[in-house]
Amino acid sequence: MNKTIGHSDRASRRRPLRKWAAEVKKARFIYLLFVPTCLYFLIFTYAPFYGITIAFKDYQVFKGIFESPWVGLEHFRTLFSSAKFPELLQNTVTISLYRILFGFPAPILFALLLNEVRAVWFKRSVQTITYFPHFLSWVVFGGIVFNFIGPNGIFNTVLEALGRDPVNLTTSVEHFRTLIVSSAIMKEFGWGAIIYLAALSGIDPQLYEAAKIDGAGKLRQIWHVTLPGMRSVMALLFVLSLAGILDAGFEQIYIFLNPAVMGPGDIIDTYVYRIGILGANYEIATAMGLFKGVVGMVFIITANSLIRRMGEKSLW
Repeated sequence: MNKTIGHSDRASRRRPLRKWAAEVKKARFIYLLFVPTCLYFLIFTYAPFYGITIAFKDYQVFKGIFESPWVGLEHFRTLFSSAKFPELLQNTVTISLYRILFGFPAPILFALLLNEVRAVWFKRSVQTITYFPHFLSWVVFGGIVFNFIGPNGIFNTVLEALGRDPVNLTTSVEHFRTLIVSSAIMKEFGWGAIIYLAALSGIDPQLYEAAKIDGAGKLRQIWHVTLPGMRSVMALLFVLSLAGILDAGFEQIYIFLNPAVMGPGDIIDTYVYRIGILGANYEIATAMGLFKGVVGMVFIITANSLIRRMGEKSLW
């Protein structure tokens, strides 16, 4: 009898495995499409994780990562006790918060406005024009911005024609963060609106008809029908944006950064580039990168928990 029970238990344990194998075999071509994505993350995301140990070692190139001696948290103490660290952290967080505060609502407002356009040809034309900058690198887009607001740009040409003194916004300490945030919005708001337009297309048209019958105007329809229909997507993207709270955009800021605006513009990423790549101080650079990753993880877990408690769709 015990043999019969043991055989039954083994069969019951194998049954889910066989069922899973059958499902995988049935959808093998779909799983095959996932292989390149899986390999990409394995090679470029998970495989380099061993390099994190550089932050805890006195890294020596000829000895390699594993043979270099351990120093514990010495590099983190050096990093956090540096007189430069508070300024870098403040600049990074400030620029990131500005980008979230002003950049997050921009594609939402644009999607709401574009959703009200009834001329299909005009709607498609505006969409194409606005999301095209997303495909330009910051080197190209930064050059376009410089042609508009640089010392000899269109903006100063118009000011001189009006009898005003020219203003070099690219070297202005007061306007640097405004320049960074506004140029980032200009480049990405059209592309970001695509997700919200997709969310708008999923709202039941009968909800708008019911709102009209109840006497709701256009603004009331947006507030009580459109925005609630987009709420889940907005919450999800907001959580993802908080994950990059210490990622103020290295490529963009590096293009616009110059000695005149180094005070308000020098962020963690540009500092890591200077000391890590140019200065060959890989330990401090790795420690800073690990610090950014831990802070981003804390923010995304906290925001995800808050979103889930509010009853919205979360990441997990």
